[in-house]
Amino acid sequence: MSPLKRRFRFTPLHLAGWLFADMLLVLALVSMGDRGDPLAAQASASPSKSADATPSPEPSPTPTGPRSVARKPVKIHLTAAVGDTTRMVEQLRAATTRYQGREAAFVLTFGQAPEPSDGQAYAREVNKALRKARPDMFTEATTRNFWSGGPSGSADLEIYFYTR
Repeated sequence: MSPLKRRFRFTPLHLAGWLFADMLLVLALVSMGDRGDPLAAQASASPSKSADATPSPEPSPTPTGPRSVARKPVKIHLTAAVGDTTRMVEQLRAATTRYQGREAAFVLTFGQAPEPSDGQAYAREVNKALRKARPDMFTEATTRNFWSGGPSGSADLEIYFYTR
C-alpha cells in the first residue's frame, strides 16, 4: 500500500479533549444559571415609596463595623545604645509626633546586631520604649521582635496604624 492511499482511522481517543471541553462548558452554564439575578434581588429588597412617606435620615458620618489596618507602614529608624531607654523614648516621641491621635495595630521592629539573639533583645527593648514614649498610641499594639544584621545600637521599625 502506498503512503498516499493510507486511510485515517478514527479512534474515540481523538474526541476525548473535545468531550472534556464540552462538559466544562455545560458545567459553567449550569453554574451561571443557578445564580439569581442581582438586579432583580436589589429591586425587590428596596421598598416602594408611598406618597406620604418621610425621607429617611442621612447615614451617620462615622464609619461603623470593624476597623481595618493601613496597608502602608510608617517606617522609623532609631539609633541608641543598648540600655539607653531615655534616648530611645526621645527619638520615638519625635518620630511619632505627627501621628498623635492615631492607634497602632502592630509594630515590626528589626533590631540590628551581629547575633540574632542580641538583635531580638534590642528590638524587645525598643518595643518597651514605644509604650513609654506614646502609651495612648502603642498600649494595645501587637509588637514583633526581629533581627537584622549590622552593628548594635539601631533598629528599623514598621508601624501599621489603624485606618481612621
